[in-house]
Amino acid sequence: MTPSPKAIKLIKKYEGFRSDSYLCPASVATIGFGSTMWPDGKKVKLGQRISMEEADKLLMWELTNKIKALPKLSVNQNMFDSICSFIYNCGVGAFLRSTMYKKINVNPFDPTIRDEFMRWINKGSAFENGMRKRRKEEADLYFTPYEQESQDAT
Repeated sequence: MTPSPKAIKLIKKYEGFRSDSYLCPASVATIGFGSTMWPDGKKVKLGQRISMEEADKLLMWELTNKIKALPKLSVNQNMFDSICSFIYNCGVGAFLRSTMYKKINVNPFDPTIRDEFMRWINKGSAFENGMRKRRKEEADLYFTPYEQESQDAT
């Protein structure tokens, strides 16, 4: 499964675009849509610049690499897109160690998974409100019923 435009739109909305590298809240040099590494494996450094087109490509490269580290999940496209946004922000390792991941493996339709998204908001931080909105939107997308659109309907 690959991320749909819904996943990319959600990531871009909450990561925002910055052409100049900057320190993220975790004090890591970041650029574009929250990327911390270049495709050659080198870390982003302060003082670097990126175009919107380059940032789009970097986002897709980074997201694709993160997805490769995921085991197969029995989820629909909306669920997968939601998980993509979550792992882009929190990391694959955090996701794979999370109770959310365990619950998804047992029953991807478990309504308590919504609560698991909300556990990842950095309470008390300057970013709490933004994280709360992001996690709510991720959870809402996760639980939005997905209906496969027919590609050959004429």
